[in-house]
Amino acid sequence: MRTPAQNAELALLVEVTGTPKPGNVDRKHDLPGLRFEHFLAGAVGAQNGLRMALDPERGVGTAFERSIEGMADQSGGNTQFGALLTLVPLVRATATEELTRDGARTVVGGTTVDDAAEFYRAFDHVEVRAGDPPEEMDDLDVRRGSEAVPAVRERGLTLAELMEKSADRDGIAQEWTNGFERTFQAADLIADGDGPLPDRAAATFLYLLSREPDQHIAKKHGNGTARSVMVRAQEAREGGPELVEAFAESLLRAGINPGTTADLTAGGLYVALERDRIEP
Repeated sequence: MRTPAQNAELALLVEVTGTPKPGNVDRKHDLPGLRFEHFLAGAVGAQNGLRMALDPERGVGTAFERSIEGMADQSGGNTQFGALLTLVPLVRATATEELTRDGARTVVGGTTVDDAAEFYRAFDHVEVRAGDPPEEMDDLDVRRGSEAVPAVRERGLTLAELMEKSADRDGIAQEWTNGFERTFQAADLIADGDGPLPDRAAATFLYLLSREPDQHIAKKHGNGTARSVMVRAQEAREGGPELVEAFAESLLRAGINPGTTADLTAGGLYVALERDRIEP
């Protein structure tokens, strides 16, 4: 039987094999400088950190930082930062609580200032797109990486408190504050679906994209573009496979990448694999 860490790695692998996922890397589509095999290598590289998430003696932040360090050990750069930020607390919940929204809330609520410091150190390993923080949080800009750790410690902020400060503009931070609502919704869709698991992942990705604006798109292209992509995803779902493929190609040409939606899909896959024992 697979361990939770192995199911988390498998979730990352299945997520990237789901095809098509409009705007994202999949079996048939690459991005400039970021290819399918980079995601495979990133998933495998994250395994040590994911195993660490099973150990209650190790901090959630440390497990996350190590998973990012391993993920980054390939030439493509940032492949699964947000997905691992989703997965690590869920793996910890599996080990120490239960894999439910309440279990995830307990893990998040138990995070510490040390976890927050390790979260910032993870940004030293990869370049992550992030918008400008509010003026009062300038010293906590994640783009500063480990240089922001003294400010984190001076303010005494836990990782949960940091996520609360970003929840209004970051989709994964929002998951941390609401018990991973959309992640568990994705898991239910995957578990209730039919067909091969990568196909269920692709269908779930498109559903999530059609329901709420993707926050990664909003950071890079603005809220208007994010809402437009959401509406186009609704139309593509209604129009069938040919329209979905055309939608995928158009987002790739425009350089529009619904990264948050992919992260939520990976989290949903983990829950479906671990909680519901869905077998690929």
